[in-house]
Amino acid sequence: MFYQTLVALFARYVGVHQQLTIPGPSLHGQTADLLGHVDRVTVHGQRLRIEGWADAQHVVLCHAGLRQDVIPNLPRQDVNAAHPGLRRSNCGFAFDLALGAGPATLTLDRGDLQLVHQIALPTMGRMRRARAALILPFLHALLMATPILLRWLATKDPACRTRLKHHFQLVPNLPTAAMQPLLFLQDCLSLMPTGLRAAEIARLQPPALAHRAMTIVMPIYNALHLLPEVLTRVIRNTDLPWRLILIEDASPDPAVRPFLRSWVAAQKQAFPGRITLIEHKENQGFIRSVNVGLALAVGHGDHVVLLNSDAFVPPGWATRLMRPYLAHDRVATVTPMSNDAEIFSAPVICRRSSLAQGEADQIDALAALMHPDAALADAPTGVGFCMAISIDYLRRIPALDTAFGRGYGEEVDWCQKIRALGGRHLGLANLFVEHRGGTSFGATEKQRLVARNNAVISHRYPNYDADVQRFIATDPLAAPRLALAIGWAAGRAAGPMPIYLAHDLGGGAEDYLTHRIAAALPETALVLRIGTALRWRLELHSAQGITRGSTNDFALIQRLLDPVKQRRIIYSCGVGDADPADLPAKLLALKRGPQDRIEILVHDYFPISPSYSLLNGTGQYLGLPASTTTDPAHSARRPNGTQLTLQNWQENWGRLITAAHDIAVFSQSSADIMAAAYPQARRKLRLTPHRLLVDLPALRAMAGETPVIGVLGNIGFHKGAAVMRDLSHNLDRSGAAKLVVLGRMDPLYPLATSAQVHGGYLRQDIPALVARYGITDWLIPSIWPETFSYTTHEAIATGLPVWCFDLGAQADAVRQSRRGGVIPIPSGVPDLADLLKKILKTRNPTESAAA
Repeated sequence: MFYQTLVALFARYVGVHQQLTIPGPSLHGQTADLLGHVDRVTVHGQRLRIEGWADAQHVVLCHAGLRQDVIPNLPRQDVNAAHPGLRRSNCGFAFDLALGAGPATLTLDRGDLQLVHQIALPTMGRMRRARAALILPFLHALLMATPILLRWLATKDPACRTRLKHHFQLVPNLPTAAMQPLLFLQDCLSLMPTGLRAAEIARLQPPALAHRAMTIVMPIYNALHLLPEVLTRVIRNTDLPWRLILIEDASPDPAVRPFLRSWVAAQKQAFPGRITLIEHKENQGFIRSVNVGLALAVGHGDHVVLLNSDAFVPPGWATRLMRPYLAHDRVATVTPMSNDAEIFSAPVICRRSSLAQGEADQIDALAALMHPDAALADAPTGVGFCMAISIDYLRRIPALDTAFGRGYGEEVDWCQKIRALGGRHLGLANLFVEHRGGTSFGATEKQRLVARNNAVISHRYPNYDADVQRFIATDPLAAPRLALAIGWAAGRAAGPMPIYLAHDLGGGAEDYLTHRIAAALPETALVLRIGTALRWRLELHSAQGITRGSTNDFALIQRLLDPVKQRRIIYSCGVGDADPADLPAKLLALKRGPQDRIEILVHDYFPISPSYSLLNGTGQYLGLPASTTTDPAHSARRPNGTQLTLQNWQENWGRLITAAHDIAVFSQSSADIMAAAYPQARRKLRLTPHRLLVDLPALRAMAGETPVIGVLGNIGFHKGAAVMRDLSHNLDRSGAAKLVVLGRMDPLYPLATSAQVHGGYLRQDIPALVARYGITDWLIPSIWPETFSYTTHEAIATGLPVWCFDLGAQADAVRQSRRGGVIPIPSGVPDLADLLKKILKTRNPTESAAA
């Protein structure tokens, strides 16, 4: 049995980690014209992905009974540059579908011609070798997981299962940076003795800083509509001694130069000798213009700030930008955060966002509250939109490389040369500067320049791309970036912002949450996740993407949420938390006044019992447990060793139930169970059944063949893993039917060899997988009263008979469907003989006796 469990666990491990990629063929027409190319063919677990490009209106992929039809519209600047005669400007495609036996066929339809091409997949030999290569990593992971595994076997603690899944990486391990707790200056000062605070403030803002002069170099090309405010902000908001060098690079707009002359003349009396205007007779390009300014700036002997003519500096920006030069060693460049600054972008790293009037200053006001050192991090490069440059390093390399043409990438090149000399590039999060990028060149030309110059950078500095990806993955600026993102979102919120408490295990609850958040975009939402490497992972979801950071410090979570003045605190699921009895108190602590609401989504019965499925210690559902029960499944041990009875548990969660304004249930069965457990909450219950996440067509079962019983979803114990194990061995002996699992099985319950486990699937694949395996009936083997069952409703939608035990929402749905049936489950013990008898009787009445 142990060996079978290991084999099943390894199969699950392989399904997640095995990945093979082979190059694909070029796609030629009958006249040898190049119509496209398959860049790569990848097999990852039970998924097949084919990527490439095609000069066609449609591309169709057929494989093992599945078909996908796509329009090649992914941007491929590399292809367009190499093949300028293409009819389509965006011609990339990507297919992702369930892996099966046999080849894949690609059909290109260009309108005037069609091309059919067979795509070879990785051979079975390569697949076996790739599988064998995972044995040692698996055994190592198994050895390291032994303490967690032993604790789970002893306690059946759901948190241990969560840790095991993350340990074997069976669920996505998102690269989430750990956030430093003392992010805000005032928080740090409040922890210090009174006598030391003044000295700390003096250290953070040394008197010498006020006398530190700087030279600002600003190349200008068009952008007249921005220049008045940009220049006014430089004059008004620069809080250090300054010089300003303007380089007007022969802008096509005839009004730019007269405006600059007039503006400079108007400043002469107030700032004599501090502003220099250089006028090019002919356009020199961005890099040459910058080099002219840098050459002049070096002569002044001060640190230099390269500032774009579309960057808007906030009040007090200069002292914050220059402080790192006095406080830290070997600082070559300092770059602030911005809405458009690649790795220094907020709310989402490497994602540009537009700001409304005044938003940048509001975000910067929050940035200014941060501790100057906690908001500082080493980075692989600076970003030139607003980049402070050390005069010492500038003297060593006094110019940008003109090989980068009209611009983009030249500051990266300079920064890499400086890194080789020992210089450091710092990202500064306690300063936020708005950048309206792309003004000088336009978005289309910028994309072309970036693609070309990135190739040069990759060639010159082979490790640079990996350094950037490492920075993104670990994000040392995670806490300040998230703080700025939340401040940005809170400033935009038209009403209460939702804050969800959710787990990190996937499944139906997560699918529902993902769709709910997506449906509300562009409104933002916060998700506080449990069950991750650190106890809390805070995520901001917006139309720009997701910003996240992790911590064990709940006080930091509260501090980050300070800008959110109106809150909808929504409990989604807390299964997998290290101390779930503490969750109600934490959620109540997030409610700060009558303007905030608390809502509960009943995805399981965790608010009723530590056994969130309500199964007892012997794995049976015997109804709602009495609060006085001594059954160990309905008790919990906290991390400090305290043992909680069910009554203690319900007292904790009852406080959250009482404070809740709304309790959403998704089936009548779950409404009845919640009302029985918490009668005082009956009036708060709101019944709103889920809708299917995808539309599925009705199917017709093939008649006259051996029945094939299909099971949808990932099957753990409460989902019926033991039922599946016993049923598979029964069918293995009798041959009365075949068994197919579209999903994954808990490795602790290995099936008989005759049963097939397909592995992961997409919901839209279900019809084709039904045809592939010849499924005639569905079985929902859950042994707990589900609150809502997506798989049950998906199975019903296919029109095939669906069978389940007489429990919960799944039984309610099957009764209403009138296809298939509900199987009694006396005393919580499934009767497999009765189950098979009823399924087989509907297929062939003469076979019912044999069952």
